[in-house]
Amino acid sequence: MESVVSFIKQNKDRYVADLVEFLKIPSVSSNSSHNKDTERCAHFVADMMRKVGLERVEVFKTSGHPIVYSEWCKAPGRPTVLVYGHYDVQPVDPLVLWDTPPFEPAIRNGEIYARGAADDKGQIYIHFAAAEAHLKQQGKLPVNVKFLIEGEEEVGSENLDRFIEAHKDWLKSDVVLISDSPMFERGVPSICYGLRGLCYYQIDLRGTRTDLHSGSFGGAVANPNFVLAQLLASLKDKNGKVTIPGFYKDVKPLTARERKEFKRLPFSDKKYAKELGAPALWGEKGYSTLERIWARPTFEVNGILGGFTGEGAKTVIPAVAMAKISMRLVPNQDPEKIAKLFEKHFKKICPKSMQLTVTRMHGGRPWVASLDHPAIHAASKAFEKGFGKRPVFTREGGSIPVVATFADILKAPSVLMGIGLPDENAHAPNEKLDLGNFHGGILSSAHFFEILGHAA
Repeated sequence: MESVVSFIKQNKDRYVADLVEFLKIPSVSSNSSHNKDTERCAHFVADMMRKVGLERVEVFKTSGHPIVYSEWCKAPGRPTVLVYGHYDVQPVDPLVLWDTPPFEPAIRNGEIYARGAADDKGQIYIHFAAAEAHLKQQGKLPVNVKFLIEGEEEVGSENLDRFIEAHKDWLKSDVVLISDSPMFERGVPSICYGLRGLCYYQIDLRGTRTDLHSGSFGGAVANPNFVLAQLLASLKDKNGKVTIPGFYKDVKPLTARERKEFKRLPFSDKKYAKELGAPALWGEKGYSTLERIWARPTFEVNGILGGFTGEGAKTVIPAVAMAKISMRLVPNQDPEKIAKLFEKHFKKICPKSMQLTVTRMHGGRPWVASLDHPAIHAASKAFEKGFGKRPVFTREGGSIPVVATFADILKAPSVLMGIGLPDENAHAPNEKLDLGNFHGGILSSAHFFEILGHAA
């Protein structure tokens, strides 16, 4: 590995220059005015793959944005690693809050500022650089590697599952390597081994044909705003427990080892509340904050709309009220089963004075990996070599639905080796990536390939 590590250190400046060019492309997948930019970015990724020395490079058209694939599979008897990432980025609004233009990368205090820096262009680049170091210094990789880079992650990956199903023989692998997550905090390399799933709904209540004068009709009809508030409030008790019958039936409890790993983490409730600007933390009674956000399911109201909200006064009983709600799920909860439980319960408790419409928007399955998997061990050792510190094991409260897809279709576990930081403003103005983590990530990825290959 000496020549590989030396090559990586010698090319630090070039890596940053490459990343700058990558970040200049405004590949905003949610905005059709950027469709040519997303296509250009897909071909930029393909060109990077060719320069690295990867083979079978192809850009696949979809009904949305392209998917880019490449591979190097000349290590018989060694494991196959599928590297997944995305080249599309979030919108940049509100533009006025950016200190520098989002697609004109700027380096300040050892960090590079641009949309996509942390999510996910900087994080997928580290694996291209790691593969290049092995190929150019040793003429080969210690494992077989496949790259699958999509352009629709920020808009729900509509075409990805179908692509994976249609090309599952191509994509067959022993482990999936993903860098699209943050470290626990600065200076604390982290391996994420669990993700929550999701059920997302829109609830619409209609009480009357039109809005009504609250003086003339108040007391004669039910108010959708009030009914909606009552219904939503009934779905959690005073201890933060969700009241939907059967909601917790399949929840997989934390193991003693997991709780021990959580306690290793440098976490403070007081500091966490201060960072959030919260007067106090609150959640399901009987569990720590980390347990609640990583390993317990939740029910949240994401938005409410109804009635008059403009300036001044308007005395009306609204005809309709609407709420957006989400349920974060944990292993072994099934989104389809939870969806049915929720719909059945909500329809049961909704009064006859309301016309109810329940619309399921989208969802994703939860996922958890075994801490004893060889790829997890390899990632742990690789991070220690790349950053000089033993990593911690974390879960993530959010969702990456494709991780469950890889497990279901490819029967491959995933390893999440994220090098972002919690304060890097992914999805927000002034997104950034720490360049120290960027270079440490390249070293870690190169070591991961080496360690996993020689563990076979």
